[in-house]
Amino acid sequence: MLGWRPFFQGQIDADADIRPARVLSVHRDRVEIAGEGLDETAELSPKAAAMQITVGDWILIDEQRHIVKRLERFGAFRRRAAGTGADVQMIAANVDTLFIVTSANRDFNIARLERYLAIAHDAGAFPIIVITKADTVESTEEFVAAASGLAPGVLVEALNALDPHDVEVLRPWCEAGQTVALLGSSGVGKSTLTNTLTGEHLETRAAREDDQRGRHTTTSRSMHQLPHGGWLIDTPGMRELQLVDVGDALGDVFSEVTALAARCRFSDCSHETEPGCAVQLAIDGGRLDAERLRRYRKLQAEDRRNSESVAERRSRDKGFGKMVKAVMAEKQQEKGGKR
Repeated sequence: MLGWRPFFQGQIDADADIRPARVLSVHRDRVEIAGEGLDETAELSPKAAAMQITVGDWILIDEQRHIVKRLERFGAFRRRAAGTGADVQMIAANVDTLFIVTSANRDFNIARLERYLAIAHDAGAFPIIVITKADTVESTEEFVAAASGLAPGVLVEALNALDPHDVEVLRPWCEAGQTVALLGSSGVGKSTLTNTLTGEHLETRAAREDDQRGRHTTTSRSMHQLPHGGWLIDTPGMRELQLVDVGDALGDVFSEVTALAARCRFSDCSHETEPGCAVQLAIDGGRLDAERLRRYRKLQAEDRRNSESVAERRSRDKGFGKMVKAVMAEKQQEKGGKR
């Protein structure tokens, strides 16, 4: 019922006096857990905190309810933590399906959806783009068409998150043993959708009239049981979701670009002015949108930058600094020679 599968069973020593439990929410000094005969909290000791436990993880606990081990994940959502360091923040783990939530208004953003699709592919989760607030517009066709063209075979559903009949279309991914997660910016209706899916009543706030962006009241990640046996992980609206180490996933999302790049004359083609560039040829022929290529490059650069370790970043910055000093010294010498 909680999403247990042979992948996790294979990591347990049958003779050990321990029990598996799933993490429902994480607090500063404790985690809420559930399992067979379990519905309680476990202390998040310094040793356990070092395991980087997140919502959706499976852990092993002993008779004293101490966390002994975090089981390996089959996938995880993560982002570059805020700040100037290279830390990675875990968002959720072991998710089967990701509902990427946007809305049929000014919040609809193609670049943001591409970013979320890359995160889904990297985590091994099946992505479904859910366009909410369908009842506020005359037609959702334009939104659905734009979202459907972002990746091969991506599923898109437009609905009114307040209407249980509309939301029923998502039920196949909410059955027993399944774990789904919601990801989207503030105000797109994630809490409303969660309310309808779970039958619970999480607090929501009305959208601001000036920009139609709501004030999302979910402040932490947590798992909620669904009526048909599945589990749902809600996440707070995140202003910044920086990609980290998702290079292969970007190639999946922008598969038409990578397929074209494989046909370029030069293997290190930058797709700018090189002769025999299949990517630029496709743009000139109207088969590839130049903006699509620009967004791909932007996400690639962000991913490379965020995937660097602190040491690598310092080395790169140090090398750049030396180059600048050398150029400045050369210019000073040239000025001195002209006197």
